[in-house]
Amino acid sequence: MKKTLLLVMALLLTFLGACSSNETTSTAKSSSGDSKDKKVRKIIVGTGTQFPNICFLDSNGKLTGYDVELVRQIDEKLPEYEFEFKTMEFSNLLLSLETNKIDFVAHQMEVNDERKEKFLFNKEPYNVFPLQVTVHQDNNDIHSIKDLKGKKAIVSATSNSAVFLEKYNKENNAGIEIVYSGQGVDDTKNQIKTGRADATITTPFAVDFLNKQADAQQKVVGEPLLNSKVYFLLRKDETPLQKRIDEALVELKEDGVVSELSKKWLGADYSVGF
Repeated sequence: MKKTLLLVMALLLTFLGACSSNETTSTAKSSSGDSKDKKVRKIIVGTGTQFPNICFLDSNGKLTGYDVELVRQIDEKLPEYEFEFKTMEFSNLLLSLETNKIDFVAHQMEVNDERKEKFLFNKEPYNVFPLQVTVHQDNNDIHSIKDLKGKKAIVSATSNSAVFLEKYNKENNAGIEIVYSGQGVDDTKNQIKTGRADATITTPFAVDFLNKQADAQQKVVGEPLLNSKVYFLLRKDETPLQKRIDEALVELKEDGVVSELSKKWLGADYSVGF
């Protein structure tokens, strides 16, 4: 009787152990399957290659700069997304966003009414963009925007510099001859250097970069015309992506990453003050 009881108990323990083992194996497989079933969404990020310190090709042909490296840091924070860059002329970025060829724009996008009407900005700014009048280093006649009357100012079409200058010209009857660069930064740099244009509207960090890397022979004059906050630009239906980008940005600011990237690429912490 005692032997029979011991045998029954042994069989029962063996059965329970087998059930437990099978349950663990089944759970592990289910967990593994769930992991594989999780889809990572590819996000196409539109940017340029001719914005000094922001988005440009280095001497090895690698895409880099402040906006590019910040997007890569955001990508690391968001496992459900995989970011891939697509480069193009600045003037093509908004059309590409509107026609679903890209999912968001990383190119120091400042807010204006036209953009707000069509697109969605993320809510957490990541930089301040100081715009100033920029002239050839030997130009001693232009000291501020008021001195541009009758002068030729070159800007990139659809840029905030262009929007600002067009509005300023109209509202102040300023008499500035506005021309639009055909080949981005290189065209602007060459026209200023050769005297075909008298001025442009750009940032101190862009001027510093061009002077060091391309002997642009430029200088900024006068007070900043704008100190706009900059954001990423998305389509109106991308609120989930907008929210996740903002969450990642907040973390990166708290970690000091945004500040360090700004110092590295722009020469100062332009992420302060917000």
